[in-house]
Amino acid sequence: MIDPTKYTITVRKGFFDDEECFEARVAELPDVAEYADSFDEAYTLAIDTIETTAAIFEQQGKIMPLPIVPADDYSGRVTLRLPKSLHRALAKAANREGVSLNQHLTNVLNYYSGYAANG
Repeated sequence: MIDPTKYTITVRKGFFDDEECFEARVAELPDVAEYADSFDEAYTLAIDTIETTAAIFEQQGKIMPLPIVPADDYSGRVTLRLPKSLHRALAKAANREGVSLNQHLTNVLNYYSGYAANG
């Protein structure tokens, strides 16, 4: 049985279909997007979707993507220089979503990474 908490789940607050809510995405399942009124509810929906997807894949004889295993060769720390205008825009976006700039950048990069890999 899989452990859905080992999957890469990102939750962000934003406007989706003209409604402010939380969106949960699973990097290993790029087609998954769950929407809810709270962070916790969106995360819980993503967990449920991972479990449901695993059960369906098993019934269909498909292989469930494994959780991304963090590489021990990387510290997870990056120093990045940005133009002041981009720094300001990203900081404002993070503030609107109610997250730190670091979390916002992580969410953006994680989303793009999953999108680019499957696009």
